[in-house]
Amino acid sequence: MLELRGVDAGYGATTVVRGVDLVVPDGAVVTLLGPNGAGKTTLLKVGSALLAPQAGSLLFDGQDVTGATPESLVRQGLCHVPEGRGVFRSLTVRENLRVFAGGDDREAFDRAVDAFPRLGERINQVAGTMSGGEQQMLALARAVVRTPRVVLLDEVSMGLAPLVVDEIFLFLERLAKEGCSLLVVEQYVEKALAFADYVYILSHGRLQFAGDPDELDVADVFGKYLGIDVGDHAA
Repeated sequence: MLELRGVDAGYGATTVVRGVDLVVPDGAVVTLLGPNGAGKTTLLKVGSALLAPQAGSLLFDGQDVTGATPESLVRQGLCHVPEGRGVFRSLTVRENLRVFAGGDDREAFDRAVDAFPRLGERINQVAGTMSGGEQQMLALARAVVRTPRVVLLDEVSMGLAPLVVDEIFLFLERLAKEGCSLLVVEQYVEKALAFADYVYILSHGRLQFAGDPDELDVADVFGKYLGIDVGDHAA
C-alpha cells in the first residue's frame, strides 16, 4: 500500500535519512524502531507527503505519488497521526471530529465514539482541558472517521499511563484486524514487536534491519540497535 524507494530526506541542506527502502504491504502492520534522532519522524513525513524527499520516490497503492500534496494522499486513504497529540486544543471534541471528518458526519462521529467511548462523554468539552490520554484518543480518532487504508502513527503512546497505552494498542490491533495497513513508530518495543508483521530498525538515518519480528531478540534490539541496556530498561 505504501512504499519508499531509495529515499534521502532532510531539512534544508541537512540530510537526515539516506537510501531508505521501506514497504508497508496491504493489510500489514509494520513497526519502525530506532533511537532518538534516527530519522523515524522524517520518514513518516515523507510517507504522508508532508516532506518531499531529496532523492528517491514515494508510492501509494502501486502508483508513484512523489511530489503529491498531503491533501491528495488523504483523499486516497492515507492518515498520519503525528507525534505530540495533534489536536486543536481550543476546539471541543465534537469540533475536532468535524475537522477530522471534513464536515458533519454522524457515521464518522459514531465510529470515533465506538472506538473511544470516553470521547462521547467529553463530546462538548474543549480538547485542551482533557487529560493527555484523552487528547491522544481524540488524535487517534482521525484514524477511524475517514476509514483510511493506511495509517502512519508517530509515538502515539509517548508519556501516557500504562492503562491508557494498553487501550491504545487494543485500538491499533482493532484497526489491523479491520484490514488497515499500519506504519507504527513506537517506544514500547515489546508491544510493537508483538503485533507487527514486519520490522524496520533505523539508526543514524540508515536502515540497520528489515525483516520478520521473530528474527529479533528483544534484548538484542535494545542493546545492539537502540543502545539501551535491557536491565536499565526493565528497571
